[in-house]
Parts: sequence; C-alpha cells; structure tokens
Amino acid sequence: MKVMSELNRPPAAHQSLEAALEAHEAFEKAGVKSRWSFAVHSLLVLALLAASCSAFANPSFNEVKAAYLPSDTLILDRNGELLQRLRTDASVRRGQWVGLSEVSAALRRALVLSEDKRFYEHSGVDWRAVSATAWGNLWNSKTRGASTITMQLAGLLEPELRASSAGRSVVQKLGQAVSAQWLERGWRKDQILEAYLNLLPFRGELVGIAALSQSLFGKAPHGLDEREAAVTAALVRAPNAAPAQLVQRACGVLQSLQGPQADCEGLELFVAAALQRRAYEASEGVTPHLAQHLVRAPHGAVIRTSLRAPLQRFAVQSLQRHLRELAGRHVEDGAVLVLDNASGEVLAWVGSSGELSGASEVDGVLALRQPGSTLKPFLYAQALAQRRLTAASLLEDASTHIQTAGGLYIPQNYDHQFKGWVSVRTALGASLNVPAVRTLAMVSPDAFAAQLRDLGFPLKESGDYYGLSLALGSAEVSLLSLSNGYRALGNGGRVSATSFTSPAKPPFRSVLDPRAAYIVADILSDPMARARTFGSDSMLATRFWTAVKTGTSKDMRDNWAVGFSQAYTVGVWVGNASGAPMWDVSGTTGAAPIWAEVMGFLHQRQPSRPPAVPAGLVQTRVQFEGSAAVQAEASRLEWFLAGTQQARFAMQGDVTSDRAARITAPANGTVLALDPDIPPGHQRLHFAAEGQGLRWVMDGKVFAQGNSAQWLPWPGRHVVQLRDARGALQDEIRLEVRGAGVRNK
Repeated sequence: MKVMSELNRPPAAHQSLEAALEAHEAFEKAGVKSRWSFAVHSLLVLALLAASCSAFANPSFNEVKAAYLPSDTLILDRNGELLQRLRTDASVRRGQWVGLSEVSAALRRALVLSEDKRFYEHSGVDWRAVSATAWGNLWNSKTRGASTITMQLAGLLEPELRASSAGRSVVQKLGQAVSAQWLERGWRKDQILEAYLNLLPFRGELVGIAALSQSLFGKAPHGLDEREAAVTAALVRAPNAAPAQLVQRACGVLQSLQGPQADCEGLELFVAAALQRRAYEASEGVTPHLAQHLVRAPHGAVIRTSLRAPLQRFAVQSLQRHLRELAGRHVEDGAVLVLDNASGEVLAWVGSSGELSGASEVDGVLALRQPGSTLKPFLYAQALAQRRLTAASLLEDASTHIQTAGGLYIPQNYDHQFKGWVSVRTALGASLNVPAVRTLAMVSPDAFAAQLRDLGFPLKESGDYYGLSLALGSAEVSLLSLSNGYRALGNGGRVSATSFTSPAKPPFRSVLDPRAAYIVADILSDPMARARTFGSDSMLATRFWTAVKTGTSKDMRDNWAVGFSQAYTVGVWVGNASGAPMWDVSGTTGAAPIWAEVMGFLHQRQPSRPPAVPAGLVQTRVQFEGSAAVQAEASRLEWFLAGTQQARFAMQGDVTSDRAARITAPANGTVLALDPDIPPGHQRLHFAAEGQGLRWVMDGKVFAQGNSAQWLPWPGRHVVQLRDARGALQDEIRLEVRGAGVRNK
C-alpha cells in the first residue's frame, strides 16, 4: 500500500528533503571520526527536515483506511449481518479493519509501553530518545532505537522507507522522521495508533491485529487480556523471533503492565500453544456454498445479499437436526432453498449438511438430481391448458403395458398398489404414477420437455430421449430450477430469474396458462386430494395456506419436498451426494418435515392466503357415477377452464364419461424400420385410440375414422392427429418410418 510517496510531495518539500539528505551524506563522506560530532549533526539534520514537513501533501487517515484490503470477502445478509467470511487472497492474511475502540485497553497500553512510552507527548519524533541514541552511539553503548510508533507507521505507508534484511539506512531513518512529523500534523493520535495496529506485519503471513488475534488466540482484538497483549507486543519487536526469545520479551512487557510482581510462570507453554494454533479458518459462516457462487470480485470485497440471516441459520439447524434423525437410514446430505415469490430473491441457501456430509463441498442447491414426482404438477398444468383433461376427468390407475420405441413400459406406483379409476385431482394429489404416464402420452414427451425448458429446467436431452418416464422425473434438474418452477406456479404461471441481491426486479414472462396454474395450486393445497397416499393429516398439512408436492427418485436416491405459500417458495432435497440409495425414506419422512419447519418459521407472524381466482375459471359441482361406484369419489365443487365444465363424470363404459380422446398406440416418437423382404401389405401399422366420434388425420389428411385404424407405412417423418366429430384436436403423435416403401397402385 503506497499512500505517501515522492510523487505526492510538492517540489518545495522535495527540494528541502533532498538538500538535507545531501548535506548529511556529504558530512558522512567527509570522514568525520567524532561520534559526538556525527550525533550532533544528525540532530541538526532532523531539525532541518522537520522544518520542511509543512510543505508535504496531505493524504488523510480516511484515505489510508479506504485503501486497506482484507484478505477475506464478507457475505452479508440484506440487513448487513455477517453470513460468511471467505478467504480470497492467499498471499497474505489480513482481517477486517479494526477500530481503536475495538482493541482491548490492555493491548493499547502494552503496545505504547513497549514501543513508544512518550507516544502521547511527542509530535512524531521522540527527541529525548533520539538524543539518548546519539549519546549511546558516542560511547558505543547498546541502547533502544528511537523509532516511534508514528515513524514505524510512516515506514509501513511508504514502500521506500521499509527496512531491508540489513535494517534501515540512515537516509530511510531520516525519511521516517520527516514523514512522522508530517503525519502528526494531519492525523490524531488515535488515528495513528489505529492505522498502526491494522497495518503492522506480525508473524509469517499475518498482517494487522485482527488476523493475529484470531489466528493465535482465537478471539477478536477486544477480548485480549494482559498476557495475550504482552505476547502481541513482543511480536511487534521481533515477529519471527524464536519462542524462547519471544517468551523473554513478553515477560518484560507483562512486568511493565503489572509491575515487577508479574507472574511469567507458564508463559512458555502459553506462547508455544499460541504459535501452534490456527484458529483463523479460511471460511466461516452459515452459507459457504453461496459464498463460493457469489465471490467473483477482488479480495477484500463486502457483498450484501438478499438472504435473511435468522432464516438461513434456522434452515441450517433444521436440516442438520432432521438428518441426524435419519442417520440410521443411510442419509447424510441435504439442501434447502427459500425464494421470495414476488421478487425472486433468494432468502436462504443451504447447500449441504456441513459436518454431517462426506462431500460437504458439493452444493445440493445446484447439483443435478432426478426430481421424481415433483414434475407432475407441470405435466397436469399443460394437459389442463390444452383442454385434454379437467381436474375432474377420470384416469385409470391400473397395471398397464405401454408400447414405446424401446419396448414395453410398465409404470408402477410408489406402494405398488393401484387405486382404480380416480380423478385428476386425486391422481396429482396422491402422486399416482400410472395416471401421470397416461397424461404424458396425451401431451407427448417432446411437448412436455419444451414446457419444462421454458420454465428454466436444464434438460440436456429431447423429450423423446426420456420418453414416458419423464412423467416420473427421469430427467435431472437442480433444486434451484425446480423451486423456481414451483414459484412460477405460485405466480400464476409467470416465471422470472432468481436473484441474490436486494431489491430485485427481474422481468416476468408467462409460461403456463394462469387458469391451469391456479387449478394445480388448488390441488396441491388440498389435503383430501392427497389423502389416499398420505392420509388426511400428514406432515404436508399446514395451519396456513400452502401448496406442496413430494417426490422420490428411482431406487430412493433422492427425496424432495417443494411447495409455496402466498409469499414464499421452499424447496428441500435430502439424499446422498454420492448417489447411494437411502433406506426406507418416504416423501413424508425425508424432506417434508424440513419443508414444514422452514415454512412454519416463515409464517410465524405472517398470514398466507390462497391466490386470487384468475379470469376464465368457473366452479361447478361435480358428481361421479359408474359401475365401480364403490370407488367413486364424493361429490364436490371443482374448478374448470370456462367451456370445459360438466356436472357428471362416469367410469369407462358409461356414455357420460368425459375422458379426453387420446391415442393409445403407437407411442409418440415411435420409429419403424421397414423390412424389404416383407410385402408392404403385411407391414401395416395399427392405430388405437380411446374416445368417441374420432377421425384420424395423417400429415393433414383424414385417412380413417373410429377407435382404430390401419396405415401402410411410408418412409419419412409423419404427424398423426386425432380429432373429434367437430374437428377439434384431441391428441397428436409424431412417428418416423425408415427404409424403402412401395405405394399401393
């Protein structure tokens, strides 16, 4: 740090300094043998230099303080409370600037007694000490140096005045004296002492009292007692002295503080322990992963974030407490994210379980994992928006074999049991897998994947690559993107980027139909909709309005709970960073308890109400009928997109069934390879569909009617549509035929 330099000095001061130094050097070259004459002349030169001090430039204490760069970056919450300290400069160890009022009185006193007894009396140069040194030189006796605290500070501020391995030259000492006189004219004594304590190099890489105090004593400077102050003052004189020498000097300082009766016994062990201690960790706090994500600035920066420190600490504690309870089930990792619905600001970011994890450096908020059933709300929202389904439409939850390009796909539910005919509300609320797969077959994996990308999900492959398993979360997503997707549901289908700064005003864009988003949110907030799987009083039920969904990936490798209230979205993941499976962990025993606790903390005093009903929705009482009446759902009020409402819904076989028409075979994305050795007529492709009054359209032309159709394959990519009697599109698939074909004449 170069605060004062030759370039900052006015010409007059520069000339005065040069003249004084040249006179001294000439006197020295003259070969004067008398020590007395040399000492007297030195005093005269110092007086001459001091007289020129008033001509110097005036860098202020505030400029020196502003130029100070700690080796750490501080991450603060939205109110300025410290969240994380992260070392970002490996070349030196500096703490934050410490005010003099934050330094213990014992250390201030020890430092003055050890280094500059008349600090508060002199004006930069201790002339009594200078004369004593000159007299000692005259008689060739050993004396303490005349360098004051102010002179030492001048040496710290100006690189050209710093001592070399051989010590300071006469010219440097004279320059120190001049600079010290100048400092005393522009700075107060407390400012000089404060800057000295912060800029002073100590042992090894340690610079400044903050770094020394934390490293050697594990405490802030205001907590240093007299023994610690004595050791610190001894280090000022000889930062890298041998322990025995340091103990001797520390004892002398302690005696100057306490008198001759000072007890130095045990000081040797104390000094040895202090020198071995490394209490100043490179990173400390409650948000290490976010700190690594944010730190892009030079060292010494202070970054204020949108986080809330009390919420962050609570989320860390909640995650660690519940993971300790799950330790016997082979679970050691987890992550928690809290977003502000309106602004997208990150309010809490917990990347791992910390000390409980074997891979604590992995950030679980950003890691890509399979989300399980947590993608289902977006799938049903798309089907509702396309009017393929309503919340009361009936889907069959039964064992099924679905033909795909890769073979037969046989989806199963979490409990390996099937519920029969259920409404979409129950299918989503109870997280049933087979109805979700049937719904994806209607929407198509490609269309669903496109919607997920619009929401910000980082899907690496096409929808056809994932196939129907995409309905059950076979693609990998991050907790950040998943939580922000749920935030979009809470914002009526509008998505925006998340932000770490406050206030944030990211632009919104509409991705989901707001009416479909409202219906899905209503289902996710309905405890009766999830009752068949989770019971009516599960961990997901809150005393205030929330909408939530759990998910578990294949082989129990990941467990999720993501949901939103009126103001916040909370996402939780638990599992193992290694990908190892958990043992007997369900949606309500893994992530859900943490989700419920964090959401409860957010709403201790803040209410949460359902979202406003968007235009274009109607509510109608519905009744379920059919041959399987035992399994029929109770009559209820249900939300519909205007124009899709109806009062009665029946099981398959009833003419009043409103099941949307859909193509059941072949699967979307099917690829057929024609065999030239088989006659074309024997390679016809069979189409099947559910619904009434159906017409089949191939590449824009009607080619069949009814629930089934035959088609002679022709090479190329084709679009097959299913339309009702009015010509309205009911379903659509894409397929490809490869090989050579022969048209019928």
